Amino acid sequence: MKTVPASRAIKLCGTEQPDVPGRILTAGPLTVELDNGALRYLKVNGVEAVRALAFLVRDENWGTYIPKITDLKVDQRANGFSVSYHAVCARGAMEIAFDIAIEGRADGSLDFKGTAVPKTDFRTARTGFVVLHPLQGVVGNKVEVEHVDGKIEKSIFPKEVNPIQPFLHIRSLTHEVLPGVKAKVRMEGDSWEMEDHRNWTDASFKTYVRPLALPWPYTLKAGEPVRQSIHFSLSGNVPKAARSGAGGAIEIKLGSTTRDVMPPVGLGVPAEEIGHAAARLPLLKSIAPKVLNCQFDPRAKHGAKELYGYRLLCEQTGADCVLEIVVESVDRYAEELIGVAKLVRESGLTLAAIAVCPVGDLKSVLPGGPRPPAPPLPKLYAAARTAFPGVKLGGGMFSFFTELNRKRPPADLLDFVTNTTCPIVHAADDRSVMETHEALPWQLGTARSTIGKTAHRVGPSAIGCRDNPHGATFTPNPNNERICLVKMDPRQRGLFGAAWTLTYIATLARAGAAAVTIGAPTGPLGVIYRKTETAQPYFDAVDSPSVYPAYHVVSGLARASGAKLVTATSSDPAKVECIAVRGKGGTLLWLANRSADPQKVTLSGGGSGGAFAAVLDEVSFVTATTNPAKFQGSWKALSGGAGLTLGAYAVALVSIND
Repeated sequence: MKTVPASRAIKLCGTEQPDVPGRILTAGPLTVELDNGALRYLKVNGVEAVRALAFLVRDENWGTYIPKITDLKVDQRANGFSVSYHAVCARGAMEIAFDIAIEGRADGSLDFKGTAVPKTDFRTARTGFVVLHPLQGVVGNKVEVEHVDGKIEKSIFPKEVNPIQPFLHIRSLTHEVLPGVKAKVRMEGDSWEMEDHRNWTDASFKTYVRPLALPWPYTLKAGEPVRQSIHFSLSGNVPKAARSGAGGAIEIKLGSTTRDVMPPVGLGVPAEEIGHAAARLPLLKSIAPKVLNCQFDPRAKHGAKELYGYRLLCEQTGADCVLEIVVESVDRYAEELIGVAKLVRESGLTLAAIAVCPVGDLKSVLPGGPRPPAPPLPKLYAAARTAFPGVKLGGGMFSFFTELNRKRPPADLLDFVTNTTCPIVHAADDRSVMETHEALPWQLGTARSTIGKTAHRVGPSAIGCRDNPHGATFTPNPNNERICLVKMDPRQRGLFGAAWTLTYIATLARAGAAAVTIGAPTGPLGVIYRKTETAQPYFDAVDSPSVYPAYHVVSGLARASGAKLVTATSSDPAKVECIAVRGKGGTLLWLANRSADPQKVTLSGGGSGGAFAAVLDEVSFVTATTNPAKFQGSWKALSGGAGLTLGAYAVALVSIND
């Protein structure tokens, strides 16, 4: 095997495209981060009031343009700041430009004004301001809504994930940030409404322009300006900011063994990956997935060939086969399912479960919009049980939780419900993607209130988009960048992907998911490398079978499936996530640095017989990707009070002996 160099950027995120945090600006008690033209993390004395203010342009498939910014001027003064810039969004022959002016003042107030002028007729699903409110300190708390007609509504930010819009026809939103201090966001130039962004795993409530009841996509006429503005203000006596202490080590506390167990961890198998996965069977078998979610879609002419491939993969890995069946017919669905069952019997494929979903439910339905034609679900489920007697039956959505929440199935007729997620629907920067885990417990809690005791399985999910229910196809990614709604996200191949995957599985395990499946064995959503039409820096040059860092996370947690969970808490889970299980003679603890900065970690609790760790980081990257077995045997004793330092997006497996 030849030695192949890998830059730090490729090791971390799989791309040379920078993702640099923005510039911090201050205005009295207010701090904001200017990031590529948007304002993020608006904080009052360090407490987040607003997650983001941004003027966004979306294409007809809901993909978000990355604006080209010029003439950026930033003036940070002693008593405030001002920002201005010109931006252009273009694709093909279409182009729109907008000018922005931002002013922050000593009293903590802020104005954000935008004027957009299409150079050509411009096709868009949405163009204008969005306001994001964070989850922490907001969910379930009071909010005062001023409507466009001047009426005042006193309500709360919803606790359960709202399937439609909590508030319509909005002019302003006011909520308490600190005791006795309220933050008000006023929006001018159109009518705004709010959606619960947790539906898509975004960690926010989003207030956006142009009601969803209006047709989309729509066309902005060339030369006709769009003018909007946001005003942020504070009321009440804002106290002086307390001095913050220097950041110390993050403490991981281990407690007792619980009755809960690690759910089965598995992989999805898109039909196009069957051959690639079979060609890498030794690596796939080493993962030891407990479940393989296998796709069967009559629109793609799936048949006996695919079922034989699934049989090979399941028998060789010992994984349970869950066959996800897309039902194409609206009227002859019973015959269709009987035909699939006949093919399954002829293939010799043993099924642990099936899940069925009508074609009409694969695409998004906006609130108030008509549901596409589909079989009545009770009759569809009855037909599935007839065609597959004695096999567990699942239903729900092969798309996002959004659709599961909006089109709730009769769960009492099912053995489990299912949905997938994708963290790059609305934003694709590193921090937004890593923050999406915050929404997962709310999703499962909301589902639990509607499905009762029926099991809830999640996946197959990865950073990239398994499908785009909001548009005709995926967003192209020829330049290997961070882009919304792409299938090939470069971070899937980096340490970032390992940290994201560990946090994803850990969060769902604690929230009570009955099973968790990750994207795929190979391909854009996979954990094992294969050559694709899109360039994969470093991996394309390695002359031996290789894996992505997330391979080791999926392998480790899949092998831990069924083990009892051990209570494990992090003093700062936004930076370092953890999950632990009871192993033979001790505790196995997984850690993930969710940030781009090194994090010092100390351990308390657990056993007293010594601790050993295998650390997946920049130093071990080459070994971990080119020689998985060698890396998984690279245990080193911990010293210095059982602490360690995790580099950017590093993952560690710690074995603590009794």
